[in-house]
Amino acid sequence: MLGALALLLAVLVGAGEMLGWPFLAGPLERALSGSLERRVGLAAAADDAQSSDSFRVRFIGGIHLNTPLLTVAAPPWSEVSQMLVASELDLRLRYIDLWRAWRGQPLRIEQLHSSGLVTTLERLPDGRASWQFAVDEPSATPAAPPHLPSFGALLIEEGVLRYRDDIQDIEVESRVTLTDRQLRATASGRWRASPLKASATLSGLAAPDDALDHSGSAGRLPLVLEASIGRARLRFDGRIDDLSSDTPLQGRFDLSGPSLAAVGDPVGVTLPTTGAFRSVGELLRQGDVWQAVIDDATIGASRLNGAFSYRTGGALPVLEGRLGGSRLMLADLGPVVGTTPIITTAQAQAPSAQQSRIQPVAKVLPARPFDLAALRVMDANVLIDIAEIDLNTTLLEPLRPLRAHLQLSGGVLALGDLDARTADGRLSGRLALDGRGMQALWDADVRWDGVRLERWIRQARSGDAPPYVSGRTSGHATLQGQGRSTADILASLKGRVRTELKGGSVSHLIVEAAGLDVAQALGVLLKNDEALTLGCAVADLDASGGVFRPRVMVIDTTDSAVWIDGSVSLAAEALDLRAVVSPKDFSPLTLRAPLHVRGSFADPEVSLATSELGGKVAASLLLALLNPLAALIPLIDTGDSDTAQRHAASCHSLMQRGTRKS
Repeated sequence: MLGALALLLAVLVGAGEMLGWPFLAGPLERALSGSLERRVGLAAAADDAQSSDSFRVRFIGGIHLNTPLLTVAAPPWSEVSQMLVASELDLRLRYIDLWRAWRGQPLRIEQLHSSGLVTTLERLPDGRASWQFAVDEPSATPAAPPHLPSFGALLIEEGVLRYRDDIQDIEVESRVTLTDRQLRATASGRWRASPLKASATLSGLAAPDDALDHSGSAGRLPLVLEASIGRARLRFDGRIDDLSSDTPLQGRFDLSGPSLAAVGDPVGVTLPTTGAFRSVGELLRQGDVWQAVIDDATIGASRLNGAFSYRTGGALPVLEGRLGGSRLMLADLGPVVGTTPIITTAQAQAPSAQQSRIQPVAKVLPARPFDLAALRVMDANVLIDIAEIDLNTTLLEPLRPLRAHLQLSGGVLALGDLDARTADGRLSGRLALDGRGMQALWDADVRWDGVRLERWIRQARSGDAPPYVSGRTSGHATLQGQGRSTADILASLKGRVRTELKGGSVSHLIVEAAGLDVAQALGVLLKNDEALTLGCAVADLDASGGVFRPRVMVIDTTDSAVWIDGSVSLAAEALDLRAVVSPKDFSPLTLRAPLHVRGSFADPEVSLATSELGGKVAASLLLALLNPLAALIPLIDTGDSDTAQRHAASCHSLMQRGTRKS
């Protein structure tokens, strides 16, 4: 009896498999509709010429479903009636793939062939999504975007995919057609406030009758993709294995746009705001890892290259790699630190009369806000090695080279292992920007050593005149600040800066002019300027609330000692400095008085201490009434060698103390 029952069961299963279990259409529809809490249809309408007896399903070796029509209803809140409509559907699934999907892995479909496929995917601002099933109320956590299944063979003769995501601000419609073993796809719409257009052509696909014959896709399929998002442009010429969401992909790319940030924003990659750029190179994708080798990247006048990997499998995407190049112009990265003004669309389109009423603000420090949110959407680990950094001024020598280690983790951007060379000297240290809060926290610990001042600060002079100042400068700065822009941070700086100049010299004319030694200045002019040896030059500054005040700032030469006090305010962008010159020698004609530098960074003013200068002039005028030669008496300066020596001793003491600390 058992044998007979087994034989009967085998006959029934064989007959069912041969006939395609047509009577299961209704039960499967009801089971799927109940499970998904959506109306699911597995056959054509009853009044259709192809009624439900065209439905076929087989279970041996996997699930093989044939139906003239498959429909999945949209959720009740949607304005469309059907989320999915597939005509002439041929679907094949392996049990091992279903088991893996049940365990939480992405679904793999062995084969999907449809003469027509229309899919509408939607997500509302409250998180409700059409690809969420059996969910009546909005989720406390918004649904993640749908993870597309992978395919062994995918053939859609005509298809339409509509995707609207109110959370990501995306609305795209794409159309697919298959003719002569070639797949053509176009897409248009909006991607995060930027217009989107794209077209792709994939050649060498298997014919519909050969869907299970993988020889049609065993070789890599040629793919040509052209896309634009806003003003960013991409062309890709490469090959892929199949049409799955995680298929390996490899090819050449040509990417251009008005800014690197314009490319990073649509794909969720944090890239700096820059000038216009173009890059070409090789792109490879395997699983959730994208790799790019950039042969040449042009950003303004900068020339860069690099190799990067972008991994999306973790809690946050991670960018790793190296950035190199022959030249980087700081001006091309101006918007990164806020030096490029923001011009709104309304301002750009405003008539000239309206624009003429916009008055410039007399500020020189960059005030553009940082994009702190961009620091929290990914992590990064990038080595930097650039041959030359142009500082965007003809007065300063470029850095050659610059090496550093850039790390972005948990919203904290750090530039460590800094090693830059310029003017025979070296710059080293670490910079960090903490973007985890509403305001950025900035921290710097930077040292410089052996920088030749006459080379680093270019001092063009006529003839054989020596540079205004020369020597090797060294120093150390430890500063902290906070704010939403570079100007805010500079205006809140606190810390200390110390620098000294060794083995240097200073223009004799500059020293005499600063001390208003008329006689000696005229003598220097007549016999040409000469360099005075610097015995010592030290500046030790304290910073608090964006205001720098010298603890000590003194310059000692063989002719005079110069003592400087006062303040420099980055908060108010104001100067209030006083320079007092103590001569070491006799001069018959001098108007010596403290020199003041006041005013704003944009409009500094240089003046003399009028009280002391006025007294000398008044005395000279009175004596001139008695005898013209007597008018010279108040202008005679015998020199104050004691004061000068005290300043010099203080300077040397500070320099020795700094040498011991270093």
